[in-house]
Amino acid sequence: MSAELDPTNAPPDPPTRVPLLLEKVLIAAAMAAMALITFANVATRYLTDVSLAFTEEYSVALMVVVALLGTSLATAAGRHVRIGTLVDGLAPAGRRGAEIAALALTVLCFGILAVWGGLMAWDEYEYEVSSSGLGHPQWLYTAALPVLSVAVVLRALGRGMRLLRGADG
Repeated sequence: MSAELDPTNAPPDPPTRVPLLLEKVLIAAAMAAMALITFANVATRYLTDVSLAFTEEYSVALMVVVALLGTSLATAAGRHVRIGTLVDGLAPAGRRGAEIAALALTVLCFGILAVWGGLMAWDEYEYEVSSSGLGHPQWLYTAALPVLSVAVVLRALGRGMRLLRGADG
């Protein structure tokens, strides 16, 4: 088996203005928080027969954060989901064009998410919507969607600029 097919042998991260280490650290912190919440829930359930089911709110919010941070990281590093069958047979210029088109669609999609997510968070703030489990202001959870969608947009724009300069991929 060749080294290029080995998923553990990832290429190095591209040089970016904002280091990709930022996303990696935040993902690790969110995953650690989810693991601690799950451990506390399981330990409490078995030791006291009391469930900490209300903590599911935190876990769901953290899963959204991890998914969006992972999307940002994958977009910046050029490791996002793609259909290789359609692009692999193209010449390098065609592959670059397909990558730029995919990045443009990513910017469009996450730009829409940022705008509509921001409007939704604002509505939740304005109407003082509370979360169902803990009664916290719902906008605190929802605000992650537009903020991290903007991060994905910025990472996609950065990768697109690198591709247009010929400095990446």
